[in-house]
Amino acid sequence: MAKSDITGQRKLKGHSVSHSNIKTKRWQNVNVQSRRVWVPEVGRFVTLNLTTRDIRSIDKLGLIAYAKKHGIALSGRG
Repeated sequence: MAKSDITGQRKLKGHSVSHSNIKTKRWQNVNVQSRRVWVPEVGRFVTLNLTTRDIRSIDKLGLIAYAKKHGIALSGRG
């Protein structure tokens, strides 16, 4: 299943709505990418499944700060 390791985002259920307002169920998938991210505090790469929004936020904040914001402790991994 496509799911973000940090935020836990995954696909959502929605409706496709036609011109005549007929609703059919469909899935709204998230854009999940597998990325190796360098963590300078730990001194190694960590492979994570991240959404593209996660990747942009990690570029801005840093991985440790972003993970701490979402309640994930990456510094304890050995």
